[in-house]
Amino acid sequence: MTTTAPAALRTEEAPTAPAPAAVEIHDGTRWERVCALEDLVPGRGVAVLVGAEQIAVFRDRADRLYALANRDPFSGAHVLSRGLTGSRGGVPVVASPMYKQAFDLRTGVCLDDEECPPLRVWPVRAAGTPLTSRPATAGVRET
Repeated sequence: MTTTAPAALRTEEAPTAPAPAAVEIHDGTRWERVCALEDLVPGRGVAVLVGAEQIAVFRDRADRLYALANRDPFSGAHVLSRGLTGSRGGVPVVASPMYKQAFDLRTGVCLDDEECPPLRVWPVRAAGTPLTSRPATAGVRET
C-alpha cells in the first residue's frame, strides 16, 4: 500500500536562482571574467587586474559598460576607477580624481589635452544579460 504525504508535508525542489551576471573583458585573445555585474554601481568604477594590467571598469546609468586603463597619465597614479563619471557634450567621460582631466570612456581620448596619448580601452560585456555592450572588435587601443 502506498500513501501520499499531505500537501503541507511534501517537499519540492526550490527553483535555482540564475547565476549572477559576470562582467568580462576581452584581453586580446579571450574573454576574462573580472567581477559580478552587481559589483558595479551605476555611475561608479572599480579597478580590476587582468594579467599585469590595472583596468578601470565602469557601468553608467544607462547600463553601458566601459573598460580603460586605470593609470592617470598626468599623475602616474592608478586612480581612474575612483574618478567622477558624467558626460561632456554627449560624450561619456570619467574625470580623474587627481587633476580632473576628462577622458572619453569609449575611446580613452583626453578631452582636455590633445597632446596626451589616448588611454588603452578594452572591449567589455556582461555575460548572460541583455545590457548594451561593445563588441569584441571595438575599442581595442594599445598605448
